[in-house]
Amino acid sequence: MPIQKVLIVDDSKTELMFLSDLLVRQGMVVRTAQNSDEAMLRLSEERPDLILMDVVMPGQNGFQLTRLITRTPEYADIPIIMCTSKNQETDRVWGMRQGARGYVTKPVDPAELKAKIEALG
Repeated sequence: MPIQKVLIVDDSKTELMFLSDLLVRQGMVVRTAQNSDEAMLRLSEERPDLILMDVVMPGQNGFQLTRLITRTPEYADIPIIMCTSKNQETDRVWGMRQGARGYVTKPVDPAELKAKIEALG
């Protein structure tokens, strides 16, 4: 099933705008959240097909939120792609161990992100 609804979780309005524009141009419906509380609220309102998750955010970070979502039975099958400026191999490995299905570093290469999304759909 192709990915059509995406939840982007990032505390940067610039990144939210950039990623939203990128995905909307590909025909996707995008919702956004700027922190973990908003993300959990958006999840309860409407189930996305994919979550793009930043790591560095106030409150719960993206690693913690990814772990929470992937260990919550009603959300566990929603794929998460970490989308972060943390570019160390240990960060990527840790993100994947928290349950992420992909890892993209900022600045985001649109072609790389599109390929990772298509691989999930």
